[in-house]
Amino acid sequence: MKALQVSQLAPAFAGCAVDDVDTPEAGAGQILVRIRAAALGFPDLLMTQGLYQHKPELPFTPGTEVSGDVVALGDGVEGFAIGDAVVASQLGGGLAEYGVFPAATARKKPDNMSYAQAAATTSAYLTAYVSLVRRGYMQAGEWVLVHGAAGGVGLAAVELAHNMGAKVIAVASSDEKLDKIKAHVPVEAVLNSQNGFRQQVKDITDGKGADIIYDPVGGDIFDESVRCIAWGGRLLVVGFASGRIPDISVNMPLIKGFSVVGVRAGEYGRRDPQAGAENLAAIWDMAAKGEITPYVHCELPLGQWRQAFALMESRQLVGRVIIDPSQI
Repeated sequence: MKALQVSQLAPAFAGCAVDDVDTPEAGAGQILVRIRAAALGFPDLLMTQGLYQHKPELPFTPGTEVSGDVVALGDGVEGFAIGDAVVASQLGGGLAEYGVFPAATARKKPDNMSYAQAAATTSAYLTAYVSLVRRGYMQAGEWVLVHGAAGGVGLAAVELAHNMGAKVIAVASSDEKLDKIKAHVPVEAVLNSQNGFRQQVKDITDGKGADIIYDPVGGDIFDESVRCIAWGGRLLVVGFASGRIPDISVNMPLIKGFSVVGVRAGEYGRRDPQAGAENLAAIWDMAAKGEITPYVHCELPLGQWRQAFALMESRQLVGRVIIDPSQI
């Protein structure tokens, strides 16, 4: 089969190439999937350069979230049949024509979702759900400020907050991105982060500030967010896409009465498996009902993997980039 292989850790994807590799076989508890869609994420990009905390042995195939069709079942697998359309995930193996995945972490694809939409769902909406519901205790009617709102996890947070009755202010780095966000989710307000946002947030909220701030960016965005959060607010630390991990003087949370809350969606489920299962069930229940619709920026064949990675690296995309390994 064809697969994107990382044979060397290097910048600019210099160590990556599409190669012929052996088709894997499903072991005990695994399913073999003909992959129809793989959603790219920043962990995939970082792993090609050795900059992610998970460092697989070379050579390896990146790609963590996929959807496709079951073509073989390993020993002991129940609940799936050959031909089932499924969603699966693990740390690697997705950018290939076929992949083996643990049956325990797979689920059937909702009929109302395309393969691309299904592949783009799990990590983005799980991060948003754990952030806003589990860690942010979001309530209907609260003001939620979402940074990086055009990205996969940001746009998921925008959609989830809106659908659960919050008032959403979406922040992105260009007017073009903001137009696409508004077309996808009817939010209360959008702001261009290039112009600053502190005073605008206060104006929009009648001087109160945002009750919840969802920050996957860090850096200067975090610093300014401290200045426009409401009394009793929750500043959710989701990531540091800007590259700078910010500092905060603890007198600020004291004086303004807000909390700085760390979010690790995957670890949340590992620490509390029952809650983790409930989180995933809630997301996929909403997906099956059509209450969430992942935004797919584009779908590219495996042979155009370089363009797909470049889109992520340039941060010009809205939502998720999908690679179809069944198309070379």
